[in-house]
Amino acid sequence: MTQPSFATHEVFNQSPPFEDVDLFAVDRPLVEAVKANGGAAAEQELSAFGKHWGSAAMADRGRIANENTPKLRTFDAKGNRRDQVEFHPAYHELMAHSAHAGVHISTWTADGKPAGDAAEVIRAAKFYMAAQVETGHLCPITMTRASVAALAMQPDLLARVMPVLSTRSYDPSFVPWRDKRGMTLGMGMTEKQGGTDVRANMTRAVRDGNTYRITGHKWFMSAPMCDAFLVLAQADSGLTCFFMPRFAPDGSVNAIQFQRLKDKLGNRSNASSEVEFVGAYAERVGEEGRGIRTIIQMVQLTRQDCAIASVGLMRSGLAHALHHARHRSVFQKHLADQPLMQAVLSDMALHVEASTALVMRLCLAFDRTPHDPAEAAYMRLLTPAIKYWTCKSAPPFLYEAMECLGGNGYVEDGILARHYRESPVNAIWEGSGNVMCLDVLRALSREPEAAMSVLQSLAAETKGLSGAGEAVAFIGKTFRRADGERVARLAVEKLALLAAAAALNGVSSHHAELFAATRLAGSHASMYGAVELESGDVRALLERALP
Repeated sequence: MTQPSFATHEVFNQSPPFEDVDLFAVDRPLVEAVKANGGAAAEQELSAFGKHWGSAAMADRGRIANENTPKLRTFDAKGNRRDQVEFHPAYHELMAHSAHAGVHISTWTADGKPAGDAAEVIRAAKFYMAAQVETGHLCPITMTRASVAALAMQPDLLARVMPVLSTRSYDPSFVPWRDKRGMTLGMGMTEKQGGTDVRANMTRAVRDGNTYRITGHKWFMSAPMCDAFLVLAQADSGLTCFFMPRFAPDGSVNAIQFQRLKDKLGNRSNASSEVEFVGAYAERVGEEGRGIRTIIQMVQLTRQDCAIASVGLMRSGLAHALHHARHRSVFQKHLADQPLMQAVLSDMALHVEASTALVMRLCLAFDRTPHDPAEAAYMRLLTPAIKYWTCKSAPPFLYEAMECLGGNGYVEDGILARHYRESPVNAIWEGSGNVMCLDVLRALSREPEAAMSVLQSLAAETKGLSGAGEAVAFIGKTFRRADGERVARLAVEKLALLAAAAALNGVSSHHAELFAATRLAGSHASMYGAVELESGDVRALLERALP
């Protein structure tokens, strides 16, 4: 019997999947920002990465890893403690592809020194593209990369770890790190009673010869299947940083007992645990009592990645919205040709273009910091400001992108609902918005001359842009106020906007002026599309965003 034909079964007026694209080549703002910040020589490498991560196969891995979330196996069938987390193979594949591309280690030499040249910029471009596909697995990638900065405070330990850490291999086997082809590192700082106030940590470290035994808990410890963790604990001389491997030197499983995995809003492919240490073996990293000073070397780099990932998520939201609008017809015209939709998309494109230029400029500062005091000052002052602005921007931006797709954007079949759930974690992790503002104020109080020098440089780089002079004056005046903390959010946001205009001015002076005119010369409306841009600028922004 012939099946009857139903008109509703024919799918039309829907956008095709946004996949099998070169995530680098279709993103002109990224290409130009990488070039402007010293990474032009890597264009071929980045295009190959963009094609691979823009493939349908990688998109599918991202989806599957989030649909099949990690599972904690606390005990085996006989009642023995296992404390292992099982992941879907798709998660391991994502980890392997990131490791193979060096996203976890390429900013360091084999002996743990900064790689120099444009290593930070090039690696950031990869991280930004990978975030568009699957962000959860990037948590251990981020921590592994950042851990080298802390381990450098203990050169003998760094020398032992780097031969395994510096490989471009991913080895998920549950064996001691010394026996592996490659390794990952996590971190544990937060406790129930302390949260951001890590000085309130109660975990204790007791000397055991040249090593330590640690007893206590961590309320959040991400990526529990990492091969080792950098943790904070109270030693005789105060809060200290420790290297805690999953296995003790005798080959036994270390006394790291996972209580549960956190049931999170997003970041679901990545396991985050609550853990107790029951006399766990650890080695000291840095001096006793200098734990915060040691681990802050790592935190600066993880904050950098929070900003990069947030911009990557926004870029993906923009690309999917624009792609959909170019294929969807409404009222006898494509959505992308409707003036109101053009206003929304072009305003969003301007935001992403400035954000992309800004994070790449920040990465240039990280590249130059070891040999340029001015760039080091830029990095210290602006890392928290940039993290604050980009990470806070992402959730409302991704909501707007979802709305461009209508109901299709809201369902879990597409990627935007996942991006939306993913986006808040970057603002919360590694210091909330208030902590970022306090860190900017702290940088100002500790290095007032260096900070004011950075502000003067930004003033020079934005000279002539609409509203820039007034913004510089406002920032300088506000940061000198005795009650600066009360208005810190306003000043820090203005600082980030000024830095974004300066960064974009080094890529596209015309678009820098558009950004300044709509963000610095006046208050940007709370909704995208509530600015007036010339039709030629609208077309140019959208063409640059996605040819």
